[in-house]
Amino acid sequence: MKDRLLHVAQKMRAFQPADMGPLKGYIMMVAIFALAILMSFGAANLAVRGIEHVVERDARDALAENGLHWADVQTDGLLLSLRGEAENEAARFRALSIVSTVVAAERVIDDVQVAPSMQIAAPRFLMEILRNGLDVSVIGLIPTGFDTASIVSRIERIDPEISVVNMLESANHPVPHGWEQAVSFGLEALALIPASKISIAADQIEVTGLADSERQRDEMREKLMRDRPRGLIASINISAPRPVITPFTLRFVIEEDGARFDACSADTTEARMAILRSGRAAGAQGVIDCTIGLGSPSPRWQVAATEAIKALSELGRGSVTIADTDVSLLVAHSVAPEDLDRVAADLERVLPEVFSLDAARLPPEVGEDTGREDAVTEFVASRGEDGVVLLRGQLTDERLRDAVHTVARSEFGLNAVRINARIDPDLPEGWPVRALLAVDTLAQLEYGQVRVRADRFDITGVSGDASASDKISRSVAEKLGRGAVFNLNIRYDERFDPVAMQPSPARCEAWIKEVLAEQQITFDPGSASIVSDAGRVVDEIAEILRDCGRLELEVAGHTDSQGRLETNMRLSQQRAEAVVAALSARGILVSDFVAKGYGPEFPVADNSTAAGREANRRIEFRLTGSSAEEAAAERSGGVEAVEEEDTELPDEADLEIVVNTGAGETPRPPERPER
Repeated sequence: MKDRLLHVAQKMRAFQPADMGPLKGYIMMVAIFALAILMSFGAANLAVRGIEHVVERDARDALAENGLHWADVQTDGLLLSLRGEAENEAARFRALSIVSTVVAAERVIDDVQVAPSMQIAAPRFLMEILRNGLDVSVIGLIPTGFDTASIVSRIERIDPEISVVNMLESANHPVPHGWEQAVSFGLEALALIPASKISIAADQIEVTGLADSERQRDEMREKLMRDRPRGLIASINISAPRPVITPFTLRFVIEEDGARFDACSADTTEARMAILRSGRAAGAQGVIDCTIGLGSPSPRWQVAATEAIKALSELGRGSVTIADTDVSLLVAHSVAPEDLDRVAADLERVLPEVFSLDAARLPPEVGEDTGREDAVTEFVASRGEDGVVLLRGQLTDERLRDAVHTVARSEFGLNAVRINARIDPDLPEGWPVRALLAVDTLAQLEYGQVRVRADRFDITGVSGDASASDKISRSVAEKLGRGAVFNLNIRYDERFDPVAMQPSPARCEAWIKEVLAEQQITFDPGSASIVSDAGRVVDEIAEILRDCGRLELEVAGHTDSQGRLETNMRLSQQRAEAVVAALSARGILVSDFVAKGYGPEFPVADNSTAAGREANRRIEFRLTGSSAEEAAAERSGGVEAVEEEDTELPDEADLEIVVNTGAGETPRPPERPER
């Protein structure tokens, strides 16, 4: 090497000018060496960059051809760095394999990031509660953050003697939206229904229960539907066992104004349909109720009922009453005796063996137009709409009068009863029973009259119980005995039915409209100030809304067409807002109320008259959102709750409960104890 350098140096000296000194020669040699080195480095760098560019291009093309657009490469000499975020390990390995076909695998640097795996989806939290009296079992999967002990504690507060078997599991996931209010509503249903199965999820709840009677079933259902949290899907199926009907009674009446059932009982659905068909064929119209219950005296009750109705229809006027196995056919005095004998014989022949028939013609009716007030022996118990009870007529002795007075005061109140009864010891046999029965029957009416005579028992009035006619017929037939003549004219009035009059969105809207129909909310002229006289109207509406609970309502303001449109629109908006503010000042929750001014856009009367303009200046309330949907379902009869009268609750041992489990480390509950 040294010899080569000396040789190069000698060659270079040959090119030196003759007059160049030794120092300058060395400098020139160093410069030439430096230039050669720089040229070598430049050539090498260009070669490396060319190779890097080719490798990078080929690698990117290979990745693009395989659809791996998320991956990128960068070269550094002979090394190739693979970068990007792969959705999973499989995608990362595939990218490495592809670039390894371009350069050797040992020259590939793996800088790929794998996207973090998605969190495990939360399971569907579901809790099932079974209650049978004082025994409660809780099973299901709940969020870990939801206190299990508080659930058990709230259940135990229902009754001090209640026993709770806790079989709840938990999973470490956030509490889903709506879970707490769903659990609260489910526990409310549990406290309300002693025999129930309740399935609770965050977005829906299913309540299956057993009530003691149809009325209790309706009350439970109405309360739960009213208290249901907004946005929670609720399926409510409360069954009532078939009532035990005693005596098993049917009463069909044909009078001048038409035919009707005063009482109707059936042992099966088929029997009910057959009886109703017979009644309609005999002239009964409208909605007819016939109770399906237990206690039929014969499996052939349907035959007895339909044949009895057919017989009465053939005779024209009268009544037929079946109380257990006693059939009483009473016809008007105008019916020919030979017709009665013929029809009664035919009926007796087709009646099942256990039934006995008593047929008779009624005596001519004795009116009060005979001119003698004492011509008719009677006792009358009447109750007015004001609640005052008047007892008048004849009673057998002082003891009976005191007994009747005492019973009436216990039924209607000490100060509500007025008695004006005369003593007549020569009254017909059984008069005390009839007099006391009259008071008992009157107590089942909101107002009305019960008239007792020797030959008949007349009941007229109004009741808030849709089945009052049926119940009273059964009671009178049982206590008066076979062959008793009685007439009923009982009208059902929804206003006195506590179940029917429970607040609902549709009823609340209707009640508010009734208040506004009597008197509108009025304002000072050209102002949004409510006049003092209209404060009473706002008070009445506030009282209704207080009972109705939370509703979604639009409070709409309307004006007449006089004045500028912009002014009327602004004024109607201000008046609607003033009404909402007035309700809020009276303690009404108005967060779901919307005040909307419509100006003269929707007139209800002619604006060309003063009366029409006054009618158009009004405030209206209208349901919106979910409240409007509930009201529409109520009006159409499509209530969310499902009633299955003939179903029974499944036995607890037969219930299958599906629970979505959490992670594998989720603790398992102890074995369920034996009952």
